[in-house]
Amino acid sequence: MAKPKFVYVTYINTTPEKLWEALTNPDFTQKYWIGVRQESEWKVGSTWRLVMPNGEVWDTGEVLEVDPPKHYTVSWRHEHFEDLRAVGFTRQSVDIEPSGEFLKLTITHEAPEGGEEFIEKVSSGWPGILSSLKTLLETGKALPGTDRLPD
Repeated sequence: MAKPKFVYVTYINTTPEKLWEALTNPDFTQKYWIGVRQESEWKVGSTWRLVMPNGEVWDTGEVLEVDPPKHYTVSWRHEHFEDLRAVGFTRQSVDIEPSGEFLKLTITHEAPEGGEEFIEKVSSGWPGILSSLKTLLETGKALPGTDRLPD
């Protein structure tokens, strides 16, 4: 049986450096990711975590690979819901590559066997997050409501 996997590709009109900054700077991530801060030193072996606006850590892991401004991979374990935490560590990779006058951004999220529900959850989240990122970088404004949690 194949491991559960989600792949999402989008094309963004920006520079590799701006896209890298948008993906790795916690002050920037909270602008398009419902206020979530993606925190890490972005060095192999450093900790990685997603911190909610109230300070609660929802996801943790470690930076496994990093090649700015082209690629990173983190191990990713959900910490909030026990059933998703029980899946253990998943693997999320980000790849940035030129595609004509745009950048091709590919997000790949893989889980161990039995992680189908985890992949289902991230596959419903990534499209909105990345659409908001794309809109923010291209227009200066994130999609409405994606800069904060719903009221």
